[in-house]
Amino acid sequence: MSRQIRHGQSHAGLLRDGSAPVAASANTRLDAIVVPAARPSFALQEVISLSAALSVPLVVLCSRQAQVAQVARRVEKTLGAQALVVEVPENYRPPCDAPLTSGADFQTASANRSSDLSAKRNIGLLLGRMCGWNKILFVDDDIRGFSPRDVRRLAGYLDRHPVASMVSRYFPDNSVVCHARRLAGFKQDVFVSGATLGVNLRHPDLSFFADVYNEDWFFFARHAAERSLMKIGEVSQLEYRPFADPQRAAREEFGDLLAEGLYAAFERRSGSSFEQQLAIATRTSYWQDFKDIRLKTITETIEALPRVQLWVSEADYSGAKKSLQIAKEQAEGISPDLCADFIVNWQEDERRWQKMLGHFPQVRRERDALAELQLPTWISCGYGLPTESETNLAPAGAVC
Repeated sequence: MSRQIRHGQSHAGLLRDGSAPVAASANTRLDAIVVPAARPSFALQEVISLSAALSVPLVVLCSRQAQVAQVARRVEKTLGAQALVVEVPENYRPPCDAPLTSGADFQTASANRSSDLSAKRNIGLLLGRMCGWNKILFVDDDIRGFSPRDVRRLAGYLDRHPVASMVSRYFPDNSVVCHARRLAGFKQDVFVSGATLGVNLRHPDLSFFADVYNEDWFFFARHAAERSLMKIGEVSQLEYRPFADPQRAAREEFGDLLAEGLYAAFERRSGSSFEQQLAIATRTSYWQDFKDIRLKTITETIEALPRVQLWVSEADYSGAKKSLQIAKEQAEGISPDLCADFIVNWQEDERRWQKMLGHFPQVRRERDALAELQLPTWISCGYGLPTESETNLAPAGAVC
């Protein structure tokens, strides 16, 4: 089997090109742009301005450095902007059963990774479903370089497709291992991601975001397997130093191994149904083979790094080498059985999620949806609009 599996440098063959214009329709408009925010409010100005230019309301889901009152102040100062700004408490989970994929063994395999990104995106899905929205666009708070034309085109494609996304080529939206491969001189493509992701909320197979690195790849896995995942234009991402914290590689490795292995299975069974392609990834033997390939890929990258040592900074060289060593150690400790178990549990989580979606009520007001989601701290605001809130926040002070 292993001769037929590869750790691909690109998964572009799983995408459908969305560069062609689409006919306008009455349903083309987005219902909301949803931003999972952790950066200070000044980092959100571009997406606030985009939403105002498109006349699309924002939903900003705040934690960490993103302060509700400060974000609201910035929205109120932007001509044409309108937003629902919500505080997401630490360790928040939607009011439903904990996913099986959030179990202790999987968390350990992810080096006890801590992120609220999946929870925020799931809030966006649930909020939209309860409010009767049709189409939303997820935008991460580090995304820049939007083309309003591409966003409108993406919204148009959502009339006919369940998901559509954009690619961030600069700064490349890759894992630490993939950044290291590029640094070492290997070809490395960039795939679409949840960083700029349009979702048709009415689609019957609406998935959820698992709490694992590469959660977006799992969210749109069915559509990638069916070659129906639309790629619409490109954006940019704020630059960061992927090797600054070598432990980042440990936190990413389980999700990266799983996602790369799953998509390798999709590419291996082109023309088969999603269920047939997925069946490969429920076999322990498959994951034993793919784990071997993953380890060889990481080792190959470590061995190639000295060839570029003179051409890269010492910080990047030493950081990449250490990151790869940590990724290799983490991968060595991940059992093939655990990988197969994750895939099985992920599919069970998805069945539970879709059943649960039918139990959430349809509501007339966003505040009622937030009450159902047990999110009590929020502000509804806009330029020249009255402010409504359910909060006792401290004064915002200066807009940061």
